[in-house]
Amino acid sequence: MDPVQKLSRTVAGKTAFITGAASGMGRATAHAFADDGAHVAVTDINGDGVEAVVAEITQGGGSARGWALDVSDRTAIARTIDEVAAHFGGLDILINNAGVGAFCAFDDPAYDAAWDRAIAVMLEAQRHAIRAALPYLRQSDSPRIVNVSSTEGLGATPLDSAYSVAKHAVIGLTRSLAVDFGREGITVNCICPGPINTGMTAGIADEHKEIFAKRRVPMRRYGAPEEVAHVTLSVCLPASSYLNGVVIPVDGGMTIKNA
Repeated sequence: MDPVQKLSRTVAGKTAFITGAASGMGRATAHAFADDGAHVAVTDINGDGVEAVVAEITQGGGSARGWALDVSDRTAIARTIDEVAAHFGGLDILINNAGVGAFCAFDDPAYDAAWDRAIAVMLEAQRHAIRAALPYLRQSDSPRIVNVSSTEGLGATPLDSAYSVAKHAVIGLTRSLAVDFGREGITVNCICPGPINTGMTAGIADEHKEIFAKRRVPMRRYGAPEEVAHVTLSVCLPASSYLNGVVIPVDGGMTIKNA
């Protein structure tokens, strides 16, 4: 028999570019990758938050550098990715995590602005980042792209259509690019967080979270950002080289519960 292959289960030495990394799931993801030995590019529109996360990581012995980045600015995305690759000597992993809330009724006067912002930050930004990162990913020995969608990309919630449309489109983008880039060994996968305790859900009263979780989530609770981050890390391992084009709900079982 052929010997069993020994596949690497660490991202140590790899360079990971993470958007929306100043808080919530992005911050947890930056820590997870740094803890495993990766060089982490912490990017976010919140410059002070970026500095804080970089300080957390480096004070703990990790490798990180921060860039203030508005992902709705395609020129800034390309410039920042070039700077990251120059600083760390390449780029292996792209994690498109940045997101914004877009809760707004379809006939609300503010809807068009909510739509434009949702598409710019959660769809167009991912497209621009992938295009800018491709030349560097093609030089990596284990290139990974992870697009963060949502369980809203698998269904819909009333009055949240702009957000839902953007997240559905991210899943379509992921699947299409997985087909396009698979022959090059570049994997493209999608994470769909469900109800997670982040800044975006901080405005929901705890009692309402508890009611929702007990009714909808088999695990009967909201998730933690770290629980999403470690799924993202697993998808990016060199050993995950045959995982491509998948959509992974991280939702405590919410999407498979019938009633």
